[in-house]
Amino acid sequence: MIKNYFYLIAGVLFIILAVTHTIFGLQTALPDLHVSGISADIVTVFTFQLHMIGVQDLIYGLAAIFMAFQKSATQTRLTAWVIMLIMMARWIIMAVVTFMYNSDNLGDLLTSSIAFLVLLVLLFLGQRRKASE
Repeated sequence: MIKNYFYLIAGVLFIILAVTHTIFGLQTALPDLHVSGISADIVTVFTFQLHMIGVQDLIYGLAAIFMAFQKSATQTRLTAWVIMLIMMARWIIMAVVTFMYNSDNLGDLLTSSIAFLVLLVLLFLGQRRKASE
């Protein structure tokens, strides 16, 4: 039985984020790298980074879904905080890099920021709900 719908929704959104991130990267970023004359080493680094982020989001999604079924708040509280801290660190890196190297394209940062904020709020509300039981 589902004990925490906030975690369940966050988990589903993380899985959607993982899939869309990977598909977007495969369709837009990687083809450009192959035709731009960039060395194979750099293409390899971008490719495994793309897939690492996708798998990381998939794991977060599965963890959040698993957390949605846990009865004990102590089993999920730390995990939720760790995921939130990692997501905040990822957003800070995205924002800094975007402002430093691509400040003309803030639309992508805004879209990512909204997605990250929604996930952070859901995890925070899920963590708070569990704490109040």
